[in-house]
Formats: sequence, C-alpha cells, structure tokens
Amino acid sequence: METNCSSPLLQLLFGLALLLGLAKPDPDPLQDFCIADNISPQSLFLNGAPCIDPNQATASHFATSALSKPGNTRTNKFGSNITVTNSVNLPGLNTMGLTIARADIEANGLVPPHSHPRASEVTTCLKGELIVGFMDTSNHLYIQKLQPGDSFVFPKGLIHFLSNPNQRIPALAMSGLNSQNPGVQITSIATFATIPGIPDGVLEKAYQISNQDVAKIRRNLGG
Repeated sequence: METNCSSPLLQLLFGLALLLGLAKPDPDPLQDFCIADNISPQSLFLNGAPCIDPNQATASHFATSALSKPGNTRTNKFGSNITVTNSVNLPGLNTMGLTIARADIEANGLVPPHSHPRASEVTTCLKGELIVGFMDTSNHLYIQKLQPGDSFVFPKGLIHFLSNPNQRIPALAMSGLNSQNPGVQITSIATFATIPGIPDGVLEKAYQISNQDVAKIRRNLGG
C-alpha cells in the first residue's frame, strides 16, 4: 500500500521531527556578549536579561567569586548546599547558555534525586568521594563512584543524585550545565510539598503508602 506523503498527519510528523532536530537548550547570542542589566527596572519580560551598553563592559562583568566559598550545608535536612552562577552574580554569563554550580556535601550527605528540565550536566569531583547516578526512562540505574578528578554526565531532564558515602570527610563537586536557567525539581519536594498539595489519595495509591505515611513525609519535607 502506498503512503500519501502529502497527508496532514505526515506533514505534521515531519514538521515535528525537523523542529526537534533543531532544538537547542538556549538560543545562541546575536552579539559577542550581552552583559545582564541588573539595575534598571524590568518592565519587559525577556528570555534572559536585557543588556547593558557593550561599551560599558569591563573584565569584572565576566568574573565572579560566588563559587569560591563553601556553602552552608546545615540549611536543609539533606546535608548539602548548591551554589550557582547566574546573571546577577556573573552578568557576563547572560545569553551564553551555561551555568556553573558548586556542590558542598557534608559527610554522609546527599544532593537528593532531582532533575533539570532544560539542561544536561557534567559533574567533576574535586574533594572527597561521591556516589552519583541517574535513572533513564526505562528505570535503569546508572551509578558510579567518583574520586577527585573523576567526572560524570547526567543527561537532560533525567532524575539524578549525588551522595557522599564517607562518614567523616565532606565532599566538593563542580558542575557545568548547558543552560543559563536549567531549572531544578527535587523529586521528593515536588511530590510531597507542592502548593496546593497533591491529594493524599493520589500519593497513597502512587507510592502504596498509608495516609499516616503521607502526612509524615509532608511534615518532614515542609509540605
């Protein structure tokens, strides 16, 4: 049987395939750089931040000390802290399509399972040791132990984690992500601490737990 290549359905499928093939994490800049204007009131919402006059650019716009100091790992129950660059602490990063993140993880600490909807990530262990892993859409776990100097890639949008298995020594990692605004969803918080909350019955059935379990998890996660 011959296929009618002019049918609306096939044209739609071909169009979607073309668009997906051209999709990029962030659009390319149309000039050498676009230093973020973090002072002027924003009356127009853009996909990024507006630019200052390029003639006002200085070397300091492309440098930051935001990642030079350890983060406070006591601010949450996971024992970790993530410090990221953005167009505020590194204005020259605007429109460059990348983010750098520092992960401080205390002994026996964890960066809990989470995902970045708009970016892939490569993580390098700098101090201590890490157990890292991600799950693909067939629920296969890819897990690896990292020593200082080792790197690991987390594909875009997939749930992943970083864990410090050492009971005494903290760990430090640095990550690069290919989006200026990769976004982050911590799986447990996105499930049990939404506003408004997901109906208890949905969580009970999805996780095969009791109403008391739902209430306890919500309470522990601040939901």
